[in-house]
Amino acid sequence: MQTIQDVMTRDVKFLSPDDTVRRAAELMKDLDIGAVPVCDGNKLVGMLTDRDITIRSTAAGQAPGSTRVGDVMSTDVRTCHAGQSVDEVLAEMGDVQIRRVPVVDQASHSLVGIVSLGDMAIKHAASTDKALGEISAPADSKAQ
Repeated sequence: MQTIQDVMTRDVKFLSPDDTVRRAAELMKDLDIGAVPVCDGNKLVGMLTDRDITIRSTAAGQAPGSTRVGDVMSTDVRTCHAGQSVDEVLAEMGDVQIRRVPVVDQASHSLVGIVSLGDMAIKHAASTDKALGEISAPADSKAQ
């Protein structure tokens, strides 16, 4: 059984809740990513996506240089643990239609990595097709 620690990305860049939305956008641009974990020290406290920036900040007319990440980040974050099976996490990703999941230490809730659908596609292709189909399906078609 392959576990998340076999496929996750380690040494993840993260933001602080006190960083500005501008800093977050610059980091996303520099790393060519669409989501960044937000940590208070090493403890995961949220995730910030390019969509969060667009919908919660830019569309609301907030100034990117003065708006704090903590004011627009998502705080209800799905996480996983390094010892979980890849199949279990893939199924959860498909169920809630997400493409990336922070990996946290079970005891301290500190960020130890991140796993994306892309990581799994490269390193664990067997179950990825099913999860991708579920993630890509319109949300209302899942209720039928």
